[in-house]
Order: sequence, then C-alpha cells, then structure tokens
Amino acid sequence: MLDNIKEYNLVLASGSPRRKELLSRLGIDFKVRVLFGIDESYPKDMPTASIAEYISRKKAEGYRTSMEDSELIICADTIVCLGKKVLGKPHSVEEAKEMLHELSGRWHEVFTGVTLMSKDKTASFTAETRVHFAKLDDEEIDYYVDNYLPLDKAGAYGIQDWIGNVAVERIEGSYFNVVGLPMQRLYNALKAF
Repeated sequence: MLDNIKEYNLVLASGSPRRKELLSRLGIDFKVRVLFGIDESYPKDMPTASIAEYISRKKAEGYRTSMEDSELIICADTIVCLGKKVLGKPHSVEEAKEMLHELSGRWHEVFTGVTLMSKDKTASFTAETRVHFAKLDDEEIDYYVDNYLPLDKAGAYGIQDWIGNVAVERIEGSYFNVVGLPMQRLYNALKAF
C-alpha cells in the first residue's frame, strides 16, 4: 500500500513522540527532522478553523531550502479552540491549570492542520474534532498538571493521558486528531499525493 509514495524518503517534521508513534502505525519508513525557530505566528483576524493549516504550511516552507529532491515532508500543527479563543501550549503550570478550568464542563474544538510537501508539490488539509469535558474540580486539575506533562500540549492536555479517561465525556470526530495526527485523513492524503 501507498506504493505511490515509495519514490520519496518520508520526513516527519515534528519532535512530537505522539506523532512519531502514530505515523509508525502506517507501516511506512520515515525519519524525523526538527528545525527550530520557525515562526508560528498567524494573522489575528484569521478564522480559528484556518490557523492550524496555515501554521503547518509555514512549518513546511521552513524546510524547503534544506530538503532533498527525494524527500516528502510531513508537517502538522494542532490547536485547541474554546469558541474563538485559541489555547496553544501553556507557558507555565499556572496557565495550564487556567486552561483546564476553562475547558471544564464545556465543548471545545481541536484542529490539526497537515501539510505534505515535496520539491514540486504541496497538499494541505485540516481535521476538526469536537470534545466535551466533564466538570473537573481543582484536585483533579492539580493532579493532572502535577503528574503529567501538559506544557507540551495544545490546550494543556493529552487525550491519551489520565485526563482523557476521566474528563472526556464525548468526542465527535477523529480521536487521533486530538492526539495530534488525523491518521485516516493523512493516509488518504498520502494515497492521493
């Protein structure tokens, strides 16, 4: 399967261990390469549903000058949105707790933008998943933040962590999108590339 991309050397442009694990489940060979210092800003008036894909394209463009002709770069960016408010990666324990308090008892959206780029072709898409959290108390939020690593996760949580088991009441869309890589959509994008 995915014979159409066998001519490429696949590169996952992400340091996320979750994305690496998910991509490995497709049974394809790839290497990981991470460039630091890529600008991840976006226009403040941009619709929230467009932000993750916009950033994934910017990340991919950051690799263009260093990529080899045979490479196919896979870039992704995930954001959590509570209404029109974007919850990125928290910068502190306090900010992580604030984010989880905001998400508690409410619906939110998770958007992952993915860009596939070779020297002569680029394709992008966005996956959306709606997630409803149960009401969390201070003790539960403190426990999660103190015992897990929410600072490297958009919205200060990982659905695959303890909090996913106790807080996620309902999900509409791809679970893997919330983890950070919408696998079914990615597989179809690779098939079509």
